[in-house]
Amino acid sequence: MEPEAAREPASSDASVRDARVVRVRGGETCAVSDRIAVEAPLELRVGGKPLTVMMRTPGHDEELAAGFLFTEGIIHRAADLRSLTRPQGLVGDEAGNVLAIDLASSLVKLGTGQRSFYASSSCGVCGKTSIASLRFDSPKVSSPLRVRRKVLRALPERLRAAQSGFAETGGLHASGLFDADGALIDAREDVGRHNALDKLVGQALLAGRLPLSSTLLLVSGRVSFELVQKAIAAGVPVLAAVSAPSSLAVDLAERYGVTLIGFLRGDGMNLYAHPERVIA
Repeated sequence: MEPEAAREPASSDASVRDARVVRVRGGETCAVSDRIAVEAPLELRVGGKPLTVMMRTPGHDEELAAGFLFTEGIIHRAADLRSLTRPQGLVGDEAGNVLAIDLASSLVKLGTGQRSFYASSSCGVCGKTSIASLRFDSPKVSSPLRVRRKVLRALPERLRAAQSGFAETGGLHASGLFDADGALIDAREDVGRHNALDKLVGQALLAGRLPLSSTLLLVSGRVSFELVQKAIAAGVPVLAAVSAPSSLAVDLAERYGVTLIGFLRGDGMNLYAHPERVIA
């Protein structure tokens, strides 16, 4: 068997890197270069003390931190976040993987109900200390937005076209924000579904665009409780996914006024909550 051609040389994008793999096709093998998604820790420090460590794909770290702080209820507006800086003089694993956060002192919440010191890339609510701590204080989403089915059907292809990291690796989730006509506003990728959404929310927060009451949100994969919670915090009225929602996701969307759409594929979709926003 002839050696398979190597992929294009690695870019400077820190979200992907090369790996040597042994590729098996049928009964034959060959050594090739492959592209894999990077997963690395990001430590957030408040007042010099660690708040959390999250496993993420490097890139848009400031947006990720801002979105995390906002959707976790630690901050309530961009002005609550005084600064996000990279500490100098760090070496080893800490170099490039630490953000120092300066918050308005009255908003620092490092106690009960916040995440533990570690959150994996697959976990959206890791470290919550009780069932009660899963509750959050947010108003119901109110929006006159109506969206046509044909607009929704076009979203998965448009998001996929913006997923450069997924195209290289097959290993990154994505969240995409669209206007009412289906035009892509922005998209973010990460090894964690909730991280990709936090990056998107953080970008909107820092740009002064919250609440996102006239937008559509599409996420890759399934929809779980924490993704609906983050959408509610950002004021998103329509949340769609290419896969299934969980029971808690459906219940939360119904309670807080979010139109929840699952299995958005081809010409089909399932409307799980507030279908009145979707029109023919």
